Amino acid sequence: MVGGDPARAIRHVSAMANASFLQLSGTALNVEGSAAPDWVQLVPAGPAVEGRDGRRWTMADPERLVAAFEKHGADLPVDFEHATQIKGGRGEPAPAVGWIKAIEARNGALWGRVDWNADGANAVATRAYRYLSPVFRFDPVTKAVLAMVSAGLTNNPNLHLAALNAAQPETETLPMDKAVLEALGLKPDATAADAVVAINQLQVAKTTALNAAAHPDPEHFVPRADHQLALNRIAGFETEAKTRAEAEILGAVEAAVAAGKIAPASKEYHLASCRTEGGLERFRAMIGSAPSITAPSGADRKDPPGAEPALSAEELAMCRQFNMTPEAFALAKKE
Repeated sequence: MVGGDPARAIRHVSAMANASFLQLSGTALNVEGSAAPDWVQLVPAGPAVEGRDGRRWTMADPERLVAAFEKHGADLPVDFEHATQIKGGRGEPAPAVGWIKAIEARNGALWGRVDWNADGANAVATRAYRYLSPVFRFDPVTKAVLAMVSAGLTNNPNLHLAALNAAQPETETLPMDKAVLEALGLKPDATAADAVVAINQLQVAKTTALNAAAHPDPEHFVPRADHQLALNRIAGFETEAKTRAEAEILGAVEAAVAAGKIAPASKEYHLASCRTEGGLERFRAMIGSAPSITAPSGADRKDPPGAEPALSAEELAMCRQFNMTPEAFALAKKE
């Protein structure tokens, strides 16, 4: 019925359109004096309904069966030994011994008001028949009881109900469905009240979890947009730092080439070396004590008469980095 799923222990699912089976069950009657009772119990209190033969059904909402009866708009027959289904199905006479005129839900059980005819009233009053067995439609998948169909007087009932002619009404506490108890994490001897408490606790826990998800703690979570903005800023800072570092490395190596400290052919080697961790510091230390191995060009840094001041290797590197002409850079220096 539940299959170990807690969610199905909380929800009652029925599919009226898919119901296609009739189920013969058992009920019991109480006789006061010599008269057949007006009101009889049709189905015991749910949600778990178990027959003596071990079959199980669910009736979580008896009011739905009341609504189905009212929508049907006709009385339901009471017969002997389910003649309506057995004999009537073969085309044989199947007279009714009473008619179910109304249905009520009482404390989780389903009751019906029967208008007995002489045959039915006599059969119950004389104890020729002691039990009432209802026929109902149920969902073949969920086993949920969907609607009453009829009832039959019988002496071999399936459901656990009081006898029609018992001197005092009998009450019986049906055991809870073991699958429901297992799904709720309860012991096999737990009661229906225990199951209700467990279901309420599950509902509270679910509501608490949903509220926590909808309102995260600002001490531990930040909006996604703010998080992405911070990541973008960090990426921008890293790019800017790499650009400055590359310009500094390029300027140092080209200055060393211009000063004759390293051969122009080894420029790429020294650039790669300077890009490693601590490489630029080691390069500068080496160049600081190294002699010139090539003749520096323009080492005196004197500008020819009428010419624009020459730029250093570092300044030329900055021109390339920032896409400026040497003339524009020199002009900017003057200003």
